[in-house]
Amino acid sequence: MDMKPLLLTVTFIFLALFYNAQGLKTFIPKGYTLLDSASGDLNKDGIKDLVVVLKNNLEETNPDTARPLLILHGTKTKGYTLAAKNTHVVLCKNCGGIFGDPYERLVVKNNFFSVEHYGGSNWRWTRIITFKYNVNTKQYVLHRDAGISFHTSNPDKTSNVTTNEKTFDKLPFVKYRYE
Repeated sequence: MDMKPLLLTVTFIFLALFYNAQGLKTFIPKGYTLLDSASGDLNKDGIKDLVVVLKNNLEETNPDTARPLLILHGTKTKGYTLAAKNTHVVLCKNCGGIFGDPYERLVVKNNFFSVEHYGGSNWRWTRIITFKYNVNTKQYVLHRDAGISFHTSNPDKTSNVTTNEKTFDKLPFVKYRYE
């Protein structure tokens, strides 16, 4: 018996119940669904926050559509408030080249969160875009934008790739663009 369909169904039911119970539905615009989320105490207030990636429901027919990333701060009443939004952090479904959708996952650790991508064709690449919350300025800033590149014929020979290095710890999350 193939357990994959059952596992997918259970996962979607859990996500639907989770985001409805937590009031997340109010942050998801019409025509979008939840692609991924990760939680942690980003703003160091002792309350769990949430980073959410959304996908356009028309992504299958228009794979270049933006994927909004929302930062939701947890409240004492177990709800959320929108802290920041950016539609230029998560690469589009079509941005991975022949390899396909480059989106890998979200990671939250302490007051940092990262969006991880992997794509390419014969030349493969990774891109990990990390933001941190600055408790003094109370805003999220780009901390690191880097990855590796390699050819599939020689995967052990990698090149480090860093983007936007001059803006590390300065560029606000809301102004970041992956282009």
